[in-house]
Amino acid sequence: MKKPPPRSPKADPLDVIDLDAMLSDEEKDVRAMVRRVATDLCGEHIAQWYEDGQVPARELAREFGKAGLLGMHLDGYGCAGMSAVDYGLASVELEAVDSGIRSLVSVQGSLAMGAIHMFGSEEHKQQWLPSMAAGEAIGCFGLTEPDHGSDPASMTTRARRDGDDWILTGRKLWITNGSIADVAVIWANTTDEPGGRGIRGFVLPTDTPGFAAHEIHHKLSLRASVTAELTLDRVRLPGDAVFPDVTGLKGPLSCLSEARYGILWGALGAARTCLEAARRYAIERTQFGRPLAGFQLTQAKLASMSTELQLGLLLALHLGRLKDSVGLRPEQVSVGKFNNIAKAIEICRTSRTILGANGISGEFPIMRHANNLESVLTYEGTVEMHALVLGQALTGVPAFR
Repeated sequence: MKKPPPRSPKADPLDVIDLDAMLSDEEKDVRAMVRRVATDLCGEHIAQWYEDGQVPARELAREFGKAGLLGMHLDGYGCAGMSAVDYGLASVELEAVDSGIRSLVSVQGSLAMGAIHMFGSEEHKQQWLPSMAAGEAIGCFGLTEPDHGSDPASMTTRARRDGDDWILTGRKLWITNGSIADVAVIWANTTDEPGGRGIRGFVLPTDTPGFAAHEIHHKLSLRASVTAELTLDRVRLPGDAVFPDVTGLKGPLSCLSEARYGILWGALGAARTCLEAARRYAIERTQFGRPLAGFQLTQAKLASMSTELQLGLLLALHLGRLKDSVGLRPEQVSVGKFNNIAKAIEICRTSRTILGANGISGEFPIMRHANNLESVLTYEGTVEMHALVLGQALTGVPAFR
């Protein structure tokens, strides 16, 4: 009779199905490094940064640059050239601290650096990517406008030719890193120009006359993140500031897919932190003469949250392996964001119920993460837009308008 295989070791309370067995030693090392860096830099301060609505983003960027986390999934130009799975695991650890911290890294690496890496000229890449990878230069990504979020094709920011130059006029809103950026990737409509080719991307140094960025205050979510409104008042750029080849929405939407990929991993970091806080509280908190963890309804909540977290991580890991091997289609990224953000929010909310009134206290991380995820649910594509992407993939019928 064949000898049965040895029983697996006792489960990690947050990894009952042994997801770690699917990771290589190198991937675990990357995860451990990012967890250590994020905790050392932010762990003791993040609650106060959130409460104050201020974060030392430039200082953090330099430290993240030293750790190789900025544009870590890009090749060359000082970037680390790591895998998509490595980047996903890093996103989990960063967002386990705070969504605003992951947003700082995501906007820098996937949106601003990613756009320049994918679509910029060689001069753009040489000028900006090494300093951005080091955290010495900060980038932002200007797509969303005050009146145009989910419908970027209707943007009113315009770029017109003036001799060999481009003149940009318009506004962008909800721009992460905007007021501290050294360079902005700005998307503008050139349709009005003779021979115009629709939406074009521009590399704009933020010290260019006519450009201004105003930080947005009084946020109730993503408070440990720099968010700004950008204004462009007849900003003059040389002809070679434009991305040379990409036209239409392909450019910005490709960049958004890169950012969404990090988000579908990262949100699970916020969920993991909340689940662990709720699990620990349930074990330590006594009611009616016994720990909360000894009540069936509490265990049912913990079991449901644990299952959803692990299913989300399985989905993220599957998409990461696909991305590293054959690449991802937009609807596959939408599956990840559509599912994982909603499940992460539900885990945060359910965790809050286990803590009762204590769940709203800043002494615990749960309400901070729950508030942050309300923004994560909306940015880089609302839940409704991702539902429509999936609907079109299922039926072949677009229903966006």
